[in-house]
Amino acid sequence: MINTFKKKYKFNISFYILFLFFIIFFIKFSTVNANGNTYKVLDLEISKTYDNDFNKEAVIDMAFKKAFEELILRITTTNGEQVSKLTNLKTIYSLIESFSIVDEKFIDNKYVSKFEVEFSKKELFKYLEKKNIFPSIPKEKTLLLIPILINNEKKQILLFSENPFYTNWNKSNKKHYLLNYILPNEDIEDINLIKKNINNIEEYNFNEIVSKYEIDNYIILILFQKENNFNALMKSNLNNQIIISNKKFDWYENQSIENIINNLKLEFENQWKKLNIINVSIKLPITLSVNSKNYKLIKKLDKKLYNLDLVSSFYIDSINNDKLIYKIIYNSTPDKFINEFSNDNIELNTNESIWRIEWKI
Repeated sequence: MINTFKKKYKFNISFYILFLFFIIFFIKFSTVNANGNTYKVLDLEISKTYDNDFNKEAVIDMAFKKAFEELILRITTTNGEQVSKLTNLKTIYSLIESFSIVDEKFIDNKYVSKFEVEFSKKELFKYLEKKNIFPSIPKEKTLLLIPILINNEKKQILLFSENPFYTNWNKSNKKHYLLNYILPNEDIEDINLIKKNINNIEEYNFNEIVSKYEIDNYIILILFQKENNFNALMKSNLNNQIIISNKKFDWYENQSIENIINNLKLEFENQWKKLNIINVSIKLPITLSVNSKNYKLIKKLDKKLYNLDLVSSFYIDSINNDKLIYKIIYNSTPDKFINEFSNDNIELNTNESIWRIEWKI
């Protein structure tokens, strides 16, 4: 079962041949739009007992609810998670742009299906704004994590394989996590370097160790253990933003190290998401023109706009024999929008009220 969407376009019907071309062109091009996965939930598996009460519509409802929950976990901090639990199914339906069942089968009296669900960015942003929640750009990031465990009572420093946070850190990751962690190799030089600086470990910058991995983003995690408490000192360098924070964890006998690791990962996910917040209250209207006969440039522009996270919505407003006019709503500043095109082979001419886009010379 596939439910597809259609974008709304306005055309000047006096240019009939040009109209036919763009109908063909944008039908083809809609497959590119459908492949943008920023707000698409993939590989969503739903299973339900296949009996006399089986209802496929109920399965689809389950998929939509689960897809919405996964998306909210991915694009909001922990402060926004509650919205998925409080959003009813009717509202979720109104936010969905398209969906497909990519696989379905019967296994041991169970119906098992896989869904892809794509949410309308424009409608989602409007809904979250009403709830006073700013979403975050769902960018994944790989970083280096250096965990150090110091037992104050035993006056021990536990590194690498001796440190349960090191050995357990990457054992489990949730699907909606954006951060991927690389752990340092068990290098004797690094061990000696850390032990040498143990007395000023909180001030030590770890540059000698970090530089070996040629990774710009890293987190230094120093855990001080005293009885059943962990006091975590976290030094993060994310996109050249230095964040220093502290957090205390109580560790009970029935609590696993994995629980504390998950709480730490949530802390780092929140730090990363806050650096990529989209201020949906900013709605900058932009009008762009492009030569209507420059088909390669139009295709490039349409793909570019579709994949820009800060573009809330866009559509083709009009066509004539030499110009194609785009209307865009952008969730940031004009300078930011212009900068989005700085690495492409196209440039924006902003001297007039309608900006013109063209190939760089």
